[in-house]
Amino acid sequence: MSAPKQSGERPIPCPPEVLTLVEHFERNRDDYRSGQYNEAQLRQQFLNPLFEALGWDMANRAGYAEAYKEVIHEDAIKIGKETKAPDYCFRIGGTRKFFLEAKKPSVFIKEDIPAAFQLRRYAWSAKLPLSILCDFEEFAVYDTRIKPDRNDKASTARINYFTYKDYAEKWGEIVSVFSKDAVLRGSFDKYAETTRLKKGTATVDDAFLTEIEDWRDLLAKNIALRNADLTTRELNFSVQRTIDRIVFLRICEDRGIEEYGRLQALQNGTNAYKRLVQLFSQADDRYNSGLFHFQKEKDRHEEPDTLTTKIEIDDKPLKDIIKRLYYPESPYEFSVLSADILGQVYEQFLGKVIRLTAGHQAKVEEKPEVRKAGGVYYTPKYIVDYIVKNTVGRLLGGADRGSEVS
Repeated sequence: MSAPKQSGERPIPCPPEVLTLVEHFERNRDDYRSGQYNEAQLRQQFLNPLFEALGWDMANRAGYAEAYKEVIHEDAIKIGKETKAPDYCFRIGGTRKFFLEAKKPSVFIKEDIPAAFQLRRYAWSAKLPLSILCDFEEFAVYDTRIKPDRNDKASTARINYFTYKDYAEKWGEIVSVFSKDAVLRGSFDKYAETTRLKKGTATVDDAFLTEIEDWRDLLAKNIALRNADLTTRELNFSVQRTIDRIVFLRICEDRGIEEYGRLQALQNGTNAYKRLVQLFSQADDRYNSGLFHFQKEKDRHEEPDTLTTKIEIDDKPLKDIIKRLYYPESPYEFSVLSADILGQVYEQFLGKVIRLTAGHQAKVEEKPEVRKAGGVYYTPKYIVDYIVKNTVGRLLGGADRGSEVS
């Protein structure tokens, strides 16, 4: 994990507090490796002080607002047997830089496939370049730009691995990449670029775009087949709204807003779309948004959607889509998929349109204006932030409050 060294640069000694942690772990190693010693104890006794030694404010002693804390300790949401949140997120100015996933020492990180897949899934979904899997006894660094697959070995995309006995010798290397100072100075980003593993580096936005384009193709063909009276406009609306609603509810599940697995349950039994429409109707009552709007409402000028609740969709295409939204088929962790990533995906996605042939078959093609322009161009987040700050932000209380909105 060697970062480039400047000429005459002195080695960075391992701090006494880290050496004490190593001695403590070595002395009680058998106890820590027993199943009795849990992850919460490990984090408190070893991982928090280890990363404090790297300059991170683990307890938010600076008293920063939630949006600007350096380290976010995720409250683990237990869903079945899975923990649905990264244990640590390290940030600068509110921007994620890397995740740290903790495991109790009884887990053999070097060979544990589920642990590696879990970390990579979180970090790849968040579009982070590097992240760490650690139980203090073992410290593994992954290139998380590589799309995770449930069949990958634990070593896949791993770019560094060492044990607690190596901390003293490798401290300088760890500091040069993962310390707060290294991140602020750009050393973390430089290291991430020099260690990039080219193979399989499909970014999460590219992969998700390919995914939902496939869903559009499946739905368009089936809806056109089963609903012969639909116009081209109605077909485009039906497909787009169905995808939007499914993605919204799936994100809500991973973020603990909706009960986990409600969509997944549609794979059981028949009449999947009718049951899906019931979930949409419940969402209309709960969220009162334009995405779910099926009943005429007083003082609301937008017409309700009376079309998509009546169309026919076969079980197979719908179940295929839902299956690909959940582990083990899905590499996505929707709780960390940012609005920025979704914005990029949807801007590209909306660059294509569905048309109907003379035989009422669906064909997906690029919009004429997109072909003429040579492609769709995504509006960068910093430009969106600037626009929001200087429009909506001013309306909500001046330029100072605008930054909070963005």
